Amino acid sequence: MSTTRGKRSTVFRYLTGPDDAEFCKRVTEALSQGWSLYGSPTLTFDATKGRVICGQAITKDVYDFNYTPDVNLSDL
Repeated sequence: MSTTRGKRSTVFRYLTGPDDAEFCKRVTEALSQGWSLYGSPTLTFDATKGRVICGQAITKDVYDFNYTPDVNLSDL
């Protein structure tokens, strides 16, 4: 028996936040929901707040998806 899927689309998100356990939890949660890391993480220093800010791009393949600007990508 074969399973057919519709057209595949790749969606993209960029997670950012302070370099702390909560940021790592957000990335881990996204990975557990089928998202994949895309590229290397980024770091920058926020001199105003005196902290490091992390960024990580993630992607996910979805099927039969029609993008509209009001889509909440974190719900996919």
